[in-house]
Amino acid sequence: MKPLLNLIAVLLLSSPSFADTPNDAAWLREKGQMIFHDAFEREEAGNGLKAIGNGWESATADRVPKIKQADLDEGILKIASATKEAGHAAHIHHEAGFTDGGAVIRFKFPGISKGESLQLGFVDRELKGAHAGHLCYGILSQSGITLIDHKTGVMNLEIRKQREEAAARKEKPAADLEALLKTKQITVPYKPDTEWHELVLVTEGDELRLSIDGKLLAHHRSEGFAHPMKRWFSFLVPNTVWIDDVKIWKVK
Repeated sequence: MKPLLNLIAVLLLSSPSFADTPNDAAWLREKGQMIFHDAFEREEAGNGLKAIGNGWESATADRVPKIKQADLDEGILKIASATKEAGHAAHIHHEAGFTDGGAVIRFKFPGISKGESLQLGFVDRELKGAHAGHLCYGILSQSGITLIDHKTGVMNLEIRKQREEAAARKEKPAADLEALLKTKQITVPYKPDTEWHELVLVTEGDELRLSIDGKLLAHHRSEGFAHPMKRWFSFLVPNTVWIDDVKIWKVK
């Protein structure tokens, strides 16, 4: 029986589900350099742009200065977006600075709001060809995980212009344009809960990958993912999310 068991072990270890699935947390540790870490062990200083501290900026905070959208509570960043009042979901970012690399966070949907979701990813405000420098994101919703290339997709200025012009004419965007945009993203099923989880989002060349608790759940290739400088790491939160820990890693 031992030779048969050994053969089974070899086959399992050499199958794509075991050997070829990347462990991106290990990849970051082994190949990269941690360039930022925050465990949020402090109190916030009010509700303003820089109130979270440690280099974070809340780009929507000054729209609603009397509403607390980011609360540091016992080492947890508790985000509660005043989306309706601010006219925009809470947008919180920090400097990053890499070509290949990524972020590791601990997060939790606390179950306070209906339809809790989290968008996280990378921005380059020096990029002129995309709206607000949006590059690429992973989006967790109540039904799925989406990986999306914004740089060469919906946030590309020329593409935005074409779609806005079509909307102004009350027409559908050109079919070939919409077909192109479908290639810029992928969505896979996902059912969130209200427990703590570790999420890893990385870019390597033209690939974006998202893992939760060490399991690769989504990966996609698109040219915008290879943008040479991810200057910011950002959260976009339309409702409520808790963040316990953030590490940003640079591989190159």
